[in-house]
Amino acid sequence: MRLKPHILSVILLQVWLLAWLSVWLPIVARSQVATGGVTTEKQLPPDRNKYAVIISGISGEETYAQQFAEWRERLRKSLLDRLGFAEDRIKVLTEKPAGGEEASTAAAIRETFAGLQRLVEPSQPVFVFLIGHGSYDGQVSRLNLPGPDLTAEEIGGILGTLRTERLVIVNMTSASGDYVKLLAGVGRVIITATRSGMEQNAPKFAEYFISALENPAADQDRNRRISVLEAFEYGTKMTAARYEKSGKLVTEHALIEDNGDGVGHPGAEAGDGGLARLTWLDSLPQQQA
Repeated sequence: MRLKPHILSVILLQVWLLAWLSVWLPIVARSQVATGGVTTEKQLPPDRNKYAVIISGISGEETYAQQFAEWRERLRKSLLDRLGFAEDRIKVLTEKPAGGEEASTAAAIRETFAGLQRLVEPSQPVFVFLIGHGSYDGQVSRLNLPGPDLTAEEIGGILGTLRTERLVIVNMTSASGDYVKLLAGVGRVIITATRSGMEQNAPKFAEYFISALENPAADQDRNRRISVLEAFEYGTKMTAARYEKSGKLVTEHALIEDNGDGVGHPGAEAGDGGLARLTWLDSLPQQQA
């Protein structure tokens, strides 16, 4: 039986399609296995016009040492792989430094920011992330470090030497609330894991703020970018959900302040949130240029 031309064309097309799929499906499968099943996009060049400093203080216990190390590495990886930071623009200071890290002593912190003072131009944003334990004695808030601690006021003095016009400080330690009024200023976004120095339990906010940098769900407006406000709101939402699920008493209340008045709020309200909404952790437009 002789096939009509249009039927023959359909059969030939199906044969070609099957042959094509037999070649490419294994390649796609191997690619997904290699990337954990995640579709990856073309790697864009890093943005060398922004800086990040990750300071991980003293842990005190092995459980905290492991937790802080995990947060530190996830944060560094997100900055490098997802948010376009250049590797040599990220400084990591930790209790037990290894592989390019530095000690998180008060002296090393001062030296790090002295170096940034010489490097950073006014138009280049600086992001500072604090991980670990904080303390408050009723008068003074401190970041607990190997050796002498730094007070919030001393940290403010160190950061004040930078020439940047956009400074983002994310303090994910306990007893961090008092940093809001001490570090606030024009062109600054201050985020703290607690609303006062009296909230001294180890906060869970760091887990979810860092998750925001990894999870596309944090991109509320679906523009494929992540703002500081989006990361904060995702972190606070997920922290609250964890306490609600566990049924435990809420012992932390994160704050954001970005209008310079030194009064933080739990969200974008009373004048806060505007600057954070327009401060991007990624550099997508610059990288695509």
